[in-house]
Amino acid sequence: MRKLIYILFIFPVLVFSQPKDIDYKSDRTNLDEEKYPGAFIFNKVTNQVYFKHEGIEVWCDQAIFYQKENFFKAFGNVKMQQGDTIKMRSKYAEYDGNSKFAFASDNVSLKTPENRLQTDSLFFDRQKQEAFYRSGGQVRDSLSTITSQRGTYFMEKEKYSFREDVVVTHPQYVIHSDHIDFYTKSAHAYLYGPSTIEGDESTVYCERGFYDTRADEGYFIKNSNVKYEQRDLYGDSIYFNRENSYAAATNDVKVIDTINASTLYGQFAEVFRAKDSLIVTGLPHVATLQEGDKKQDSLFIASDTIVLKGKDINRDISAFYDVRIYKSDMSGKSDSLHVDEKTGLTKMIGNPVLWSFDNQITGDTIELISNKETEKLDSLKVFDNSFMIQRDSIDGYNQVKGKYLYGLFEDSELYEVNVIKNTETIYFIREDDGQLFGINKSLAARIKMLLEDREVTDIYYYNQPEDKTYPEEDFSENARKLKGFLWRGDEELTKKSDLFTDRKTFKKKLIKGIEDPEEEEERPSKFEINEKSTLNSRPEKKDIKIKESDSE
Repeated sequence: MRKLIYILFIFPVLVFSQPKDIDYKSDRTNLDEEKYPGAFIFNKVTNQVYFKHEGIEVWCDQAIFYQKENFFKAFGNVKMQQGDTIKMRSKYAEYDGNSKFAFASDNVSLKTPENRLQTDSLFFDRQKQEAFYRSGGQVRDSLSTITSQRGTYFMEKEKYSFREDVVVTHPQYVIHSDHIDFYTKSAHAYLYGPSTIEGDESTVYCERGFYDTRADEGYFIKNSNVKYEQRDLYGDSIYFNRENSYAAATNDVKVIDTINASTLYGQFAEVFRAKDSLIVTGLPHVATLQEGDKKQDSLFIASDTIVLKGKDINRDISAFYDVRIYKSDMSGKSDSLHVDEKTGLTKMIGNPVLWSFDNQITGDTIELISNKETEKLDSLKVFDNSFMIQRDSIDGYNQVKGKYLYGLFEDSELYEVNVIKNTETIYFIREDDGQLFGINKSLAARIKMLLEDREVTDIYYYNQPEDKTYPEEDFSENARKLKGFLWRGDEELTKKSDLFTDRKTFKKKLIKGIEDPEEEEERPSKFEINEKSTLNSRPEKKDIKIKESDSE
């Protein structure tokens, strides 16, 4: 029984507690039961009409107040204020004290400590502390302007959610997006859906991202890329800092050089736009398209680290360590490599080796020279301990060595080789039917070799050469290799995948995601805040003879 009495006692308090009445002040009060039955008509004489209700204050020039319904309509120089943080002005407003729902229209301005919202019509739900518009609005802060078709301001979170045709205009850039969540205190923006950030020198694209509009830096994921004047950067995630002209991409990185028709791949890349430089690590390799006489071909360079500097024809490429080169008709390896595109010079340094069809070329340093106009391989130079080996068609190796080696190419095929200083050769001479005629060994100050269809057709010896051809049985196996001979044919790259064979494995970085946006609340197309509301059939000001006056 006591429990039942207790329930009956508290039940009316919980269910039937009444909202507080709206307080008001007015210089003049009128009645017009014919037009506005049950309503007071308030007018300004000296002081504006004043309403107060549970923390909100409203001033206006004229009002229609339905006291029984706890509802009013305000006309002329309307000012609505909640505490020290929310100040709204408009020409017309409605407020329902029971639902704590407000509506404002005609030149609406909502001001907070950080920004100002302007729209044609605004809805204010005080229960949820949310204000929203559905017919276009503009928000300004100290640096930028944001426009959208729909927007919601969450007062407790100090957050705007902009949707549909969102545009952020900043002195340094413009953002276009389907959906941006913007936090007013931090000026942090979260981008959802196809979004672009366009500046004078770069354009960022993403389908999910974060941008600090004050620090001018951001983090982008999902189909993200940064496009500069000459380079396009792609990656699973991208960090971007406009002030420092810096961008970094992680996982499945791709950098497209639009001027030099090359693409650089890797797992991590840093772009320093002001310095025109780029660093790529994580199984990096660059593919450069080259035009040949017969077909298009690509030159691939792979290493542990690749660095690009400069732009246009002044670009430099540095690669280290474990450098590998692959092209359909040529491959090579070295500890490091440097390409100067201005001069067309490629320098292979540190245990270099080059394979061109059946020829293996080694030395302390190998230089490849390309024609700057056609970008086709023109010649090569080998400095110190130069050694050229060609596997014989049946057995043994044709060899030539000396201090320096110079080779000439035509359509990527070696057709002339000059070896200078302390030259030696061993060459297997065969009959037309392929039978071995003998083995030639020679010494000379300089040797010139001519090749056709990848075979040596002529050899010229200069400056008192020593030249002798031996029958096969008179030339011992131990003498068939010159001093320093090293056949590296098992290292030759015969396909593109050899660029990555036996390299250190690279574990992709864990990408920090961006949380899904909050679901947008479904709101009806026609708002009914009170049965007396005139949201869709509001009387013109002339119907109630509003006296215009300046805003306070």
